[in-house]
Amino acid sequence: KLIAWEEVSRRTCPVKDARRLAIGPDDTVHVIAGNQIVRWRAAGDLPSLDLGAPVRCAAIAIDGTLFVGFKDRIVVFDAAGKRQTEWTAPGPKTWFTGLAVSEREVFAADSGNRIVWRFDGLGKTISRIGAKDAARGVPGIIAPSPFLDVKLHTDGLLRVNNTGRHRIEAYTLDGDYEGGWGQVGMGIDRFCGCCNPIGLALLPDGRCVTCEKGLPRVKVYRTDGQFESVVAGAESFAANATACADPSVCTSGGLDAAIDSQGRIHVLDRVTAEVRILKPKASA
Repeated sequence: KLIAWEEVSRRTCPVKDARRLAIGPDDTVHVIAGNQIVRWRAAGDLPSLDLGAPVRCAAIAIDGTLFVGFKDRIVVFDAAGKRQTEWTAPGPKTWFTGLAVSEREVFAADSGNRIVWRFDGLGKTISRIGAKDAARGVPGIIAPSPFLDVKLHTDGLLRVNNTGRHRIEAYTLDGDYEGGWGQVGMGIDRFCGCCNPIGLALLPDGRCVTCEKGLPRVKVYRTDGQFESVVAGAESFAANATACADPSVCTSGGLDAAIDSQGRIHVLDRVTAEVRILKPKASA
């Protein structure tokens, strides 16, 4: 009764080891899998980008510029797929796992250092966001596994999944902690396991879509953090649901999501490499 979305289509990415999903301003789907970014749009497939090393995350700017995150560097490509520049890791232990872009800046989630880096358009470090700071009231990010993500909300604040605290947190671009929501538990409105949710996506009206591992499910929360509905439950991802023998220590499997221009949710199953497109049910 809580499922308010329905599947309209799906397809399988031909490359194994699918990790992340990103959608460009022209609704081009980018599946980050293995050493490649597999791309397609409604009109047909585009050539895949083989980058020679495991890709961890990606984000596309409004002008089509593609930012690709490897474990310890970010490579920038123009809209035609031509390599432009490379930004090296700003610190030790860097493990990039999520990217978000604005008109002038790039935000990179670093699971290794448990922070979000703020860069200008040329790759210069502006600040570090999310590091524990009692004086500023910042609780600090706990990231037991490499699934830290970041998204830029329409309210001008960043949304970060503090997986070890089972919360979604909001930060200003200057790093001020504005609050958060989320609770640990097995209930459908909560997040279970060692570290969830592992992925975020933002609907056009500001609602938050969360993705989980261990017990793979996709849910929608209102802008105030109140649970609203289920997009897809664990019963929809049979192989994914058995990827971890013990959800409390699960570090594999899971899901990721992205939103297209029609407000539809694209869900990536990291185990089967399937991408499903879901729209709201007419009765929802």
